[in-house]
Amino acid sequence: MTESVKNNLQSVRNRIAAAARRVGRSPDEVTLVGISKVQPIEKVQAAVDAGLMQLGENRVQEAAGKIPHIAGDVHWRLVGHLQRNKAKKAVELFEMIESIDSERIAQEVSRRCVNLGKNMDILIEVNVGAEDAKAGVAPSQLTGLARLCASLQGITLKGIMVIPPFDPDPEKSRPYFREARRMFEELRDAKIDGADICHLSMGMSNDFEVAVEEGATIVRVGTAIFGPRV
Repeated sequence: MTESVKNNLQSVRNRIAAAARRVGRSPDEVTLVGISKVQPIEKVQAAVDAGLMQLGENRVQEAAGKIPHIAGDVHWRLVGHLQRNKAKKAVELFEMIESIDSERIAQEVSRRCVNLGKNMDILIEVNVGAEDAKAGVAPSQLTGLARLCASLQGITLKGIMVIPPFDPDPEKSRPYFREARRMFEELRDAKIDGADICHLSMGMSNDFEVAVEEGATIVRVGTAIFGPRV
C-alpha cells in the first residue's frame, strides 16, 4: 500500500512537470497539495515520507483527529467549506484556508486569528460554474469580498480557489480554468492594499494537468495519489 502511494506521488509530480513544460512554465511554479480526506493514516504518512509536505483536508473535525498522528514537517490547509462555528478550531489547525466564501466567515476567521496572535493566509473560493450545490462567491462578488478580506487583521488574502463542474473529460474544465485565471489576474492587477495576490488554486485528480496548462499555482490531488477513498 505504501509503495503504491510513493509511486503514485512520483507519477503525479511527473505529470505536473510535463504539463508545465508544455506551456513554457517551470514545474517549481506549481504547489502540489495532497488531499487526504477520508484516507487512512498509513497512506497519508507514506506520502509524507515520500516528500509530500502540503496536505489538505475538507473537514475540520476529521483534520483534528488526523493531524496529531502524522509525523513530519507538514503544512496543513483547509480546502472544504468552513462553518462559522468551526472557525476557532480551523485557525488552530491550519496554515491556510482556501475556502473563504463570505464576509461573515472572513470576519470570524480574522477575529479568531487576532485572538490567537496568528496570521492566516487565505484564498477566496469562487463558484466559477454558478452551481447551486457548490460553495463559493459569485464572480461578481469577488472584488468586494477581496477588499473586505484585505482590510481585516490576522489574515492575508493570497488569491482564489475554484472547483469547476465535474466532467470525466478534463478538457471540459478548460474554459472554467481560463475564466478563473482571468479573474485571478484581474484581482492581482487591482493591487488591493493589504492583499498579496499570488495563488490560483484549481485542478484535482482528473483535470490537474489542464489546470497547470491554464495557470494554476496550486493543484489539489487526492485519488491520483492515495487511490480511491475508503
